[in-house]
Amino acid sequence: MAFSSIPKDLRHLRACLLCSMVKTLEQFEIDGCDNCERFLYLKGDREQTMSCTSSNFDGVVSMMSPDESWVAKWQRIDKLRPGCYAVSVSGKLPSSVIKELKGRGITYRSRDTSTK
Repeated sequence: MAFSSIPKDLRHLRACLLCSMVKTLEQFEIDGCDNCERFLYLKGDREQTMSCTSSNFDGVVSMMSPDESWVAKWQRIDKLRPGCYAVSVSGKLPSSVIKELKGRGITYRSRDTSTK
């Protein structure tokens, strides 16, 4: 995600409920999620994008060098692509998506730290 594509009004951003990457709704619809597209199929599907992302999130961390960042490790994003990530994302993936992830051997962990 290039700096030129970051909106001036941050209220229109959304965070992926699986990896917490932050982008605009349009960016998720056009490109999908940089980390989760092979699981979530957001590209070109507004309904799926709305159900697998949340506009309710707290904090944003920009991560450029995942292997070198202790913050990335602490946030459990050190294996993900460089970009902007929410510290906490409110909401939960749809149960059908969670079942599909489980079938692929992927454990879903909520990114919502407000309930802990």
